[in-house]
Amino acid sequence: MRKYHALPVALLAALALTACQDGTGTKDEGAAHPDPASATATATHPAEDGGGDSGTGTGGTTGTQPTKAAKVDRSTKADTSAKGDKSAKGEAAKGATATRVSCNGSNTTVTAQPVRRPLNHMLLTVKNTGSKMCDLTYYPVLRFDEMQWVPRPVKDSKPHAVTTLAPGESGYAGVSLSAADGSGEWGTTSHKLTVGFQGRTPNSDGGPSALPALPAKGVYYDSTLTVTYWLADMDDALSY
Repeated sequence: MRKYHALPVALLAALALTACQDGTGTKDEGAAHPDPASATATATHPAEDGGGDSGTGTGGTTGTQPTKAAKVDRSTKADTSAKGDKSAKGEAAKGATATRVSCNGSNTTVTAQPVRRPLNHMLLTVKNTGSKMCDLTYYPVLRFDEMQWVPRPVKDSKPHAVTTLAPGESGYAGVSLSAADGSGEWGTTSHKLTVGFQGRTPNSDGGPSALPALPAKGVYYDSTLTVTYWLADMDDALSY
């Protein structure tokens, strides 16, 4: 019979020792101290569901992780937005081109002014007096008096893009009238100048011509007569 009483005595001693360590005098239930192995597993591998889970990991940080579906949705929206922006810009560019017209004698004022430098040069200035943007395409087609030939353009002066004028803006072309060393032929003095404009294709009709006034003494030119393309900068026009 003593063997059967020995086990309860030992069990009571263990319970008494546990109560003393807890400081409450009562038995500590398992809910207050979860199993270490279970807690470690929960912290290391937090539960995952369709919307993400907030939990404390091994590093001690807490946060909500976005799901793959959310990332794909944001990427799709970004791609759609980018495509929409490009499409809108393309439509705007087409619209801007459609609202432009050709610069010519009906929507501009043209002046022809000889300059001191460079020697034997003249500057053509075209000012947009219309209400729409206009394009100065290619180069001016010049005709002094009743001349039967067309001055050749300076190929090196061709701009990278068409010179476009907003209302009130000006474009320029430089004219080399004669050779500085006197090597030109058929030299003559002119009192009348016609400035022709080209259309969207080379040598096409761009609309009404202009008749800028020349100095009272006239303008001397010879066979070396050349003209630049239409340019947006005055100094560039006179550099050839």
